[in-house]
Amino acid sequence: MKNNELHMTFPAMSENEALARMCASAFAAQLNPTIEEISDIRTAVSEAVTNSIIHGYNSKPLTIYFDAYIVDDELKIIIRDEGKGIDDINLAMTPFYTTLPDGERSGMGFSVMQAFMDELYVSSMPELGTTVTMLKRIKRCEEE
Repeated sequence: MKNNELHMTFPAMSENEALARMCASAFAAQLNPTIEEISDIRTAVSEAVTNSIIHGYNSKPLTIYFDAYIVDDELKIIIRDEGKGIDDINLAMTPFYTTLPDGERSGMGFSVMQAFMDELYVSSMPELGTTVTMLKRIKRCEEE
């Protein structure tokens, strides 16, 4: 049984979205994932962090909390902010829905996370923030 965890915080700045992607993929690497699985994880983390930066904090450099856990062959990543929160999670998870229709947002962030991860859970309280929990089961790759 393989168990490990990683905890970090960083300012909600677009420059740190790449940091989160890199840390997630480096942490997941110990499970010997495929390139496709790494790409999926990186994409989902990118979407979650970008949502916190753009929607949670309105691009103010407040704190994003990143937690990752490995238990056996499962990777759990939690991205949390203490931003404005989501009033209606079901509506927010509807494809193409965005609170910033005049911006460059497509409203597909949660759909992308759902497509690339095995499970996605979102909890939020208005004015208290949002927590996105993503699970990815890594298929066993034969080591050479």
